[in-house]
Amino acid sequence: MAIKLKRSYRFAIRSAALITIVALLFMAVILFIFHFLDWRILLSFTVVLFIISFFILQIRIERFIYRRIKKIYDDVALLESSTLTSDPITTDMKTLTAEIEKFAKDKKIEIDTLKIREEYRKDFLGNVSHELKTPLFTVQGFIETLLDGAIDDKKVREKYLQRANKGVDRLIYIVKDLDLITKLEAGELAVETVDFDIIELIGNVFDLLEMKAAKKKIALVFDMDYQEPIRVLADREKIQQVLTNLLVNSIKYGNENGTTEVSVENLIQNKVIVRVTDNGEGIDTQYLPRLFERFYRIDRSGSRKEGGSGLGLAIVKHIIEAHGEKIYVESVSGVGSEFSFTLEKATVSNEEEELLTFD
Repeated sequence: MAIKLKRSYRFAIRSAALITIVALLFMAVILFIFHFLDWRILLSFTVVLFIISFFILQIRIERFIYRRIKKIYDDVALLESSTLTSDPITTDMKTLTAEIEKFAKDKKIEIDTLKIREEYRKDFLGNVSHELKTPLFTVQGFIETLLDGAIDDKKVREKYLQRANKGVDRLIYIVKDLDLITKLEAGELAVETVDFDIIELIGNVFDLLEMKAAKKKIALVFDMDYQEPIRVLADREKIQQVLTNLLVNSIKYGNENGTTEVSVENLIQNKVIVRVTDNGEGIDTQYLPRLFERFYRIDRSGSRKEGGSGLGLAIVKHIIEAHGEKIYVESVSGVGSEFSFTLEKATVSNEEEELLTFD
């Protein structure tokens, strides 16, 4: 045995004592009736009976209880429970019950986690299938039409090939985003921190998306005129992608003649917060907790009229978290949405500070 079975000894001693007392009283009555009462005989009988009872009870306890409890430990050990297998075996039922309850709770948590992962896996595979199916079937349809004879008509051929090309571009776009988010989740894409002006970067993204915004007559503006640069420490390329994804979303779901406003504010001494605010459709509160999930869309229609891979916000979240920062969302249906994220502010050297003060 791994340890002395103290509680079983106590049980055996008490039981043996009880048996001895009862037997002693019975023996005393018998001897008294037959007028043969001798205290030396009774004392010897008591000692012998107690010892015999104790050993018989202890052996039975070890055989009947300990072995069965050990079997429970062995059975549980097959499930690789570090809690039960690492501790000495004990016949203390209170301790055993507590360990079994803890084991059951741990296993329930594991099972619940596995169920959540299984549901997530099914949902993810279903979403990937749905996202890839539409452009694949579109490309297949155009190619089959061309093979059926439409290829001989120059105008039809060019039109269908252009549409097929758009379908292939969408497939490439989805695959690239999937590859990126997989690498981000696996930690394979390192964050290369540099010192740069976030105001300048936002202006560059405005320029890149100017034509896209103009098609929906949406104005991309700052909340104010920033005279001085605001320098931050982050991965410039990845933060540009974050801003691009957020602004593209605001354009997609914004109202015509609307506005998307970007602001940069000091949050605390070494942090700034970047806010992207629009006056578009807005999002119901019930959808906000799942907004950053891969492929999660509020619009479940099959048309997917706004396009996109459905990974934009998930990528944004992973990039910001890779920087050790936070992203937030606030939205009111029919009023608009605000996405905001924090960045570390670049420290200004003493020489630069004196130069700025002099200027």
